[in-house]
Amino acid sequence: MKLTIRTSVRLASTFAIAGSIAVAGLTSVASASTKHKAKAKPVAMFTVEKPAPANLSETGSTLLYPLWNLWAPDYQAAFPKVTVSTAGTGSGTGIADAASGTVNIGSSDAYLSPTTLASSPNLLNIPLAISYQVIMYNIPGVTAHLKLNGTILSKIYLGKITNWNDPVITALNPGVKLPALPIVALHRSDGSGDTFLFSQYLARQDGSEWGSTNYGTTVTWPAIKNSLAEQGNGGMVSGCSATPGCVAYIGVSFLTQGLGDGLGYAQLKNGTGQYVMPTTKAVAAEATGYTKITPGNGTISMINGRVKNGYPIINYEYAIVNKKQSSPSTAQAVRSLLEWAISPKFGNRNQYLSQVRFLALPTRVAVQSFKQIHEIK
Repeated sequence: MKLTIRTSVRLASTFAIAGSIAVAGLTSVASASTKHKAKAKPVAMFTVEKPAPANLSETGSTLLYPLWNLWAPDYQAAFPKVTVSTAGTGSGTGIADAASGTVNIGSSDAYLSPTTLASSPNLLNIPLAISYQVIMYNIPGVTAHLKLNGTILSKIYLGKITNWNDPVITALNPGVKLPALPIVALHRSDGSGDTFLFSQYLARQDGSEWGSTNYGTTVTWPAIKNSLAEQGNGGMVSGCSATPGCVAYIGVSFLTQGLGDGLGYAQLKNGTGQYVMPTTKAVAAEATGYTKITPGNGTISMINGRVKNGYPIINYEYAIVNKKQSSPSTAQAVRSLLEWAISPKFGNRNQYLSQVRFLALPTRVAVQSFKQIHEIK
């Protein structure tokens, strides 16, 4: 059964916001004047347009879904003539629905592939924030943050490591008493950006066995004895909570829920060989290594980078949007909503991001996202 979590919020505002809202002081300055040319006025890089009335729809990433449910009411409070419906259906659905025009915004943890960009040149791949993934487990009596890596995890999902007290795991975790408990490997049943991130980590660290190109929003999971398929991040958390011995890859916006259900989470081996906890500091360190090389269209893998003290499974959260919307007024409203979302004064404030453990876009990447947003017509 397809799980769709949907919310539609219509809030009245006690104030009106006229015109554009200037944000964050970044400017793009026209070329210097000469005695033959008048000096051009600076153009505000981050502005939030006053939108035309519109009913906008978003669907996709269950990892990004909790943030949309923080953003939508506050954006609508500022611009009450715009309504925003959101749905957590998985990144694969978000990408497909944005491509088909079923929704205005498709949310995804995965960037668009070169093949998709080539076949659908009107699709934009717009970074909104930085997220990351945690590996969680349900091992009764074990409270330690186990050290795990892509090689061990791939062998678990291939059915080659089947118990938590396997010598490979115990050797990596001296002093931790691991039980003779069968491992149950959970994976997503829906097209998922989290599957894209996790399978890419396996491919980067154990390409010879897992397969160096065996990653995507859907993959063919090996048929092993102890495995379960779950829908959405919420399903991964609840499924793992109900299954002693489980291991699961879960988007960080569901970490609090997982901890509340008694799950533990791992230290992961990064591209330099260090075992690193999923902390804000470690994620920021990893992201810094990619900021300068992020291309204008935002398409970049940030998995298993060779960054000292960096956490190895991080990503941009994306808005997948068709440049050609159904009408100029709809396009204006989509631009306004996304401008608000990436603004350090509004949607990219810690007030919102900290609630889902996300990080704000680096300024350089936010500028590139703003430029992409203004291709929407």
